[in-house]
Amino acid sequence: MEIDVPSVELDPGFAARFGEHNRRPACQLYVISPETLGEGFAEDLAAVLDAGSVAAFQLRLRGIDDHAIARAAEPLQRICADREVAFIVEGSVALAKRLGADGVHLGQDDVDAREARSILGPSVQIGVSCLDSRHLAMEAGEAGADYVSFGAFYPSTTVDATHHPDPSILSWWTALFELPCVAIGGVTPDNAAPLVAAGADFLAMCAAIWKGEGGPAAAVRAFDAVLRA
Repeated sequence: MEIDVPSVELDPGFAARFGEHNRRPACQLYVISPETLGEGFAEDLAAVLDAGSVAAFQLRLRGIDDHAIARAAEPLQRICADREVAFIVEGSVALAKRLGADGVHLGQDDVDAREARSILGPSVQIGVSCLDSRHLAMEAGEAGADYVSFGAFYPSTTVDATHHPDPSILSWWTALFELPCVAIGGVTPDNAAPLVAAGADFLAMCAAIWKGEGGPAAAVRAFDAVLRA
């Protein structure tokens, strides 16, 4: 159940950073990896990052240990660095620290942003999944997150989501806070426009890129057309 009026007390530092007079940059893309990487994925990633306005890449691998993820990450992290795209690790603060990643994305079952910050230091970007909850988003901001994500906005083939916020949560957030918000969950070029219009700072997608019609680079170009419209 969504809480209409969050009860979180904001400290002065948080309040000072997020005010109503901010000017937000244009919405950008946040690409998430498939859970397993096929042969030639590095080349596909390079093509994706070269195809449009991708700001961040999240490595989200399942079913393998951190050592295997670290080996897979090395060439991908280099590709991101060469293009000034943020390299984000899903879930594992320890792995983010080991890799020297640009950031870590935390779910509600992971450590909180405050603990992650104490381990990773001030320069690493910390994102937090806030599902459909304004309260959780306020808590994440208070704890020092650099961005929050909301979703799943649409049915997703990537995750079995039980929380489905209305796009108005993006409008509410961006009207009050400068802290960026990410819209995630079943986002495609065909349904992305309402999320951009509602105020999403980033659109996060996985299957729509890697299984997109015409290939991953073509999918990015299709999303870019939506962002320019």
